[in-house]
Amino acid sequence: MPLESIRSLVRTDLTETDRFISKELQSDIPFINELVAHTLSAGGKRIRPLLVLLSARALDHQKLHHIELASAIELIHTATLLHDDVVDSSNLRRGHETANSIWGNEASVLVGDFLYSRAFQLIVKLQHLPILSIFSNATNIIAEGEVLQLINCHNPDTTEASYFDVIMRKTAKLFEVATQAGAALCTDNLDYISAMQKYGLNLGIAYQLIDDALDYSASADQTGKNMGNDITEGKPTLPLIYALTKGTTQEVDLLRTAIQTGSTTEIPSIVKIIESTGAIEYTSNAAKQHAKQACDALTLIPESPYREALHRLAGFVVERSY
Repeated sequence: MPLESIRSLVRTDLTETDRFISKELQSDIPFINELVAHTLSAGGKRIRPLLVLLSARALDHQKLHHIELASAIELIHTATLLHDDVVDSSNLRRGHETANSIWGNEASVLVGDFLYSRAFQLIVKLQHLPILSIFSNATNIIAEGEVLQLINCHNPDTTEASYFDVIMRKTAKLFEVATQAGAALCTDNLDYISAMQKYGLNLGIAYQLIDDALDYSASADQTGKNMGNDITEGKPTLPLIYALTKGTTQEVDLLRTAIQTGSTTEIPSIVKIIESTGAIEYTSNAAKQHAKQACDALTLIPESPYREALHRLAGFVVERSY
C-alpha cells in the first residue's frame, strides 16, 4: 500500500506521536476522555502529522520537538472535525458515528475547544516564536474559511474562485502549516521554509479536490461517508460548479435545486450528470496540477529519502480512492 510504505520511513516517530497524544489528552474530566477516545478511535490517515515529520526529517532534524509539533497539528485537525460535524449535522465520519450524533452538539463543540486549547499549550511549550506565529495566524484563517463555506452553502451561484478560496483557507492551510512549521523547527533558511510552505499548500488543495471528487465517485465503504454527502449539506464543490457550466438546461435546474434544498432524492441523477459532464475528470486534473506544483517546490530541498517520500505522498494524494 503506497501510504504505508511512506509512513514506514517515520514509523517510530508516528508511534511516538500517537503515544504522546494519548498522554497529553488525559483530562481530570472523564467525559472529555470518553469523547476524545471515541473521536481518535475512528483512525484516519494522519496525513498532517506525517507531513510535519517528513518535513522535519527532510531538513535533518535530530531533536524530539517534532513529536510535539506533529501532535499539535493532529489535535487542531481533530478539533476542526468535531466542529465541522456539528456545523454540517453529520452522523458518519470514517465509517463511525460522529461524536455529535452520540453526545450532542454542545459536547462536541466544547471538546473541540478543549483540543484547540491543548494544542496551543503544546505549541507554547516549544518556546519557538516563529512557529507560534505560524499557528496563530493559520487558525484564524481556518476559522474564516469555515465562515466562507457557510456563506457559500446552498448557493448555486458560488464561483470556482470562491470555492478555491474556501479550500485554501479551510483545508490547505493546515497542510501548509504542517510543512512550514516542520521546516521552521529545523532551519532559519527562508528558502527552505518557503519551499516547504508551497509544497504543503498545494498538496492540501490537491487533497481537498480529490476528496470532493470522491464524494460523487466512491462508495461509503471506501470513504467512510455517504455518497453525495456534499450535496445534502448544500456544498457547491468543484464537481458541481463545473457540471453547472456544462449541463443541459434541465440538468442545471436539477443541480441548482439540489444545492438550494440539500435534497437527497436526486443523488443518483446528480451523480450521472457529474459523470456525463466530465466534472470528475476536471476536478482530478486540477488536483494533479496542484500536486505537480507541490513537487516542483521540493526541488529546493536537499535530496534525501524523506524528500522522495514527500514526492510519493503527492502521488498518493491524487491517486487515492479513500
